[in-house]
Amino acid sequence: MLKASFKKYQLNFKTPSGTSRGVLSFKESWFVFVYDAEQPTIIGIGECGLLKGLSCDDVENYEDVLQHACENINTISLDDYANYPSIRFGVEMALLDLKNKGTKQLFHTPFTQGNAAIKINGLIWMGSKQHMFEQIESKIKDGFRCVKLKIGAIDFEEEIALLKYIRTHFSKDDIELRVDANGAFSTNEALEKLQRLFEFDLHSIEQPIKAKQWEAMTELCEKTPLSIALDEELIGVHELSEKEKLLDTIKPQYIILKPSLVGGFATTQEWITLSEQRNIPWWITSALESNIGLSAIAQFTSTLNTTMYQGLGTGQLYTNNFDCPLELQGENLWNNPTKKWDLSLLNE
Repeated sequence: MLKASFKKYQLNFKTPSGTSRGVLSFKESWFVFVYDAEQPTIIGIGECGLLKGLSCDDVENYEDVLQHACENINTISLDDYANYPSIRFGVEMALLDLKNKGTKQLFHTPFTQGNAAIKINGLIWMGSKQHMFEQIESKIKDGFRCVKLKIGAIDFEEEIALLKYIRTHFSKDDIELRVDANGAFSTNEALEKLQRLFEFDLHSIEQPIKAKQWEAMTELCEKTPLSIALDEELIGVHELSEKEKLLDTIKPQYIILKPSLVGGFATTQEWITLSEQRNIPWWITSALESNIGLSAIAQFTSTLNTTMYQGLGTGQLYTNNFDCPLELQGENLWNNPTKKWDLSLLNE
């Protein structure tokens, strides 16, 4: 007989981090604990990585739904929580962890064994032009060869100037540049801005306009000189037929998958299968989870045999994160199996 409970936890940013939706100083997560009543010391832990204002399950009765999932853990069907992707992911993760004896090693790959690394991009948060350039210099000094910039919060001309300055120092052979607009462009100005951004040999732009504007996004993906990656567009799309319709209608150049926002490993794999059938490349990105969720996502990513840069560089953002086996060496994310987990902060 399984038992389950949950606990809310506030993750505090070391430095307030800017996005087009505002500046973040903290982020809340809910942790699910599952154990067998006959072996109560072996506990599976999952993270429900809700993002306020972005997750489709950002609802007032969130904890009531999570409590219902815990109370029905023995008969739960993850499909019943399709409309609550972060809860679905947290429960899926906890059950998988329990299956693996609560070791936090959910998958068994060369990465989890410490024999292979995952290449990740360096993440540049929004801020003043000077602050953003200082972040870029730091990432390049640390050994990153792929850098992702959040854009859309400061003046566009300043962002253009920043990209121009970067390219005068680093060619596309030196640095792969990705930008993420988080839907900040209006539909009537987006194409013109994409044409200007194209001048700087960018790899891609994530979500140039707000989601749920399929007609406008379809036209953008058709006319753009710069590859477009769908991100927020995938949130809230749960049915297989709707996923197929989205990909077949918009025909994006890339898709980006956040397991916490699309509903876990199984649903992420479904998106991957559909995109590969249509020759649409993809990559995995974390969604500001703690190291518990980040480690699970990195382990899952290591099963996929992808060589693209992944967006898994958020493990050092918080003052009260959990010590774990993840290690960042330059642009390479490693899992050091000799390092132990320390979850004592969860008990405070």
